[in-house]
Amino acid sequence: MPYLPIDPADLGRNYEAVIRVNSQSGKGGIAYLLEKDHGLRLPRRLQVEFSQAVQAIADSTGKELTSADLWAAFAAEYLQPKQPFQFVEHRSAPDSHASGTCKLTATIRERGRERLISGKGNGPIDAFTDALNRHCGLDVRVVDYHEHAIGVGASANAVSYVEIRMDDRVSLFGVGMDSNIVTASLNAVISAVNRALRQSEDAGERRSEPKPRMAERKAG
Repeated sequence: MPYLPIDPADLGRNYEAVIRVNSQSGKGGIAYLLEKDHGLRLPRRLQVEFSQAVQAIADSTGKELTSADLWAAFAAEYLQPKQPFQFVEHRSAPDSHASGTCKLTATIRERGRERLISGKGNGPIDAFTDALNRHCGLDVRVVDYHEHAIGVGASANAVSYVEIRMDDRVSLFGVGMDSNIVTASLNAVISAVNRALRQSEDAGERRSEPKPRMAERKAG
């Protein structure tokens, strides 16, 4: 039997009312709610990445997630973690010795301790990742970058999505929000680095867990 499309308005409802997010939900409904209710326009690969986190939450709780739940999960995953690194401030200027090169000095906190780092690149993001690699022993490479504004006028905020690859592992995203687009972008780099380090630590802990021993078979 063919499926017949039904307009929710025919049932006295709207599209928002029929969207439910659970462990079987696809990335489309999740992305739709984040954009409609919170102004976030997630890049496609970030939609896939975040949908996996949402499905894990839905699996563990056994409940459907509301739009507010999605925002809380997104903030907890991408915006709130401040360890081991936290961005504080930066200063940048063109490099007088190299045309098209940016020199950047940034203050960060590493496990609560403030430190000054500096680097060069073809823009603030490139220079910031150079500074992290030089001073913090990291191997960070930016793979992709997206940005957009939320709101209008003086109350508008910039949202930056930065995809990185660290130590040649699988790429992942970080997100930053600020009234200044450069600050949002550098916060997004820090967000991605912290997530990559956290995932690496989690993987190391899983590998170090003792494996259950197989029961010894009784002899003949």
